[in-house]
Amino acid sequence: MIRHLFASLIFCTAAFAQTSAPAELKPWNQHAFDFETGMLWKVGGDTTFNYRIVPFMVSWRSPEVLGLDFSNGSKLAIRNKVTVMANWFEEGSENRYLGLSGAPSIEWWDPSMTWSLFGSIGGGVGWVDAQNVPGGQGQDFTLNWFGQLGVSHTITQDWSLRASAMFQHLSNGGQTNPNPGLDSLGILIGLSRDF
Repeated sequence: MIRHLFASLIFCTAAFAQTSAPAELKPWNQHAFDFETGMLWKVGGDTTFNYRIVPFMVSWRSPEVLGLDFSNGSKLAIRNKVTVMANWFEEGSENRYLGLSGAPSIEWWDPSMTWSLFGSIGGGVGWVDAQNVPGGQGQDFTLNWFGQLGVSHTITQDWSLRASAMFQHLSNGGQTNPNPGLDSLGILIGLSRDF
């Protein structure tokens, strides 16, 4: 009788442990905060100023919204991404820019879940401290558009390093005449925290 009770207790404990143990955490199933900075240089636009911009970006990425699993164990995941950006103009007619943008984060993860290639294309709105000088931005309210392509490497279960190339366009959408848009291109490095 005691043997049967003991065996039943072990069986129930093992069954409970199997159902309540956490599944292996996968990066695309978690929320993430990305902290990125770098340097952007003017590559186009109608402005006459030679801009150099230092961006500071904090992004939130949602858990996977859509995904595709490959037979080799790799994964394609699409996540929501919302970014708050604060740009400091090291060169140019303005001094600072504060913006908000949204985009999908498209990520391909290798089978080991330690490397990913990622890309985003999106846009939003922001405010620049327009100086009302010829060749500068025509007003404070600004639209932004960006494209980003990079690589991420997981260093612990919760932290990863990121490096990317980024294109950014700032303009006021033709609300003033002239409307000197600014196109910039550069590199970003960053740190990401999953939770």
